[in-house]
Amino acid sequence: MSLQEFFLLLMSILTSVGGQFFLKMGALKLGRVNAANTVSHILSIATTPELITGLACYGFGALAYILLLTRVNLSIADPSVSLVSVFSVLLGSFIFKEPIPVTRLVGLSLIISGVILVVWQK
Repeated sequence: MSLQEFFLLLMSILTSVGGQFFLKMGALKLGRVNAANTVSHILSIATTPELITGLACYGFGALAYILLLTRVNLSIADPSVSLVSVFSVLLGSFIFKEPIPVTRLVGLSLIISGVILVVWQK
């Protein structure tokens, strides 16, 4: 993987993680959805800055991913982007104080190991 390809991959991952962060912030601002407030919550999505920012981050991440796919095989790009899950769990833990049980840590380490094996070049 060249430096440019690595940069595109990194941009795709970081913007997707940023999207996760801002969507969570916006969701916390909205509060819980129930039958009585579903319509108002749906309407509030369009006016909540954090949610709009999160969606924009996802858009930039998708653009970076598309550009990456013009240069790298899907069989390498897609598993590499699964690192978004790893960073999202860490973000949830450090920023939102969400617990990480041992089984989730094992799963995250399996994801990381899998990405290493997929991108490994002999």
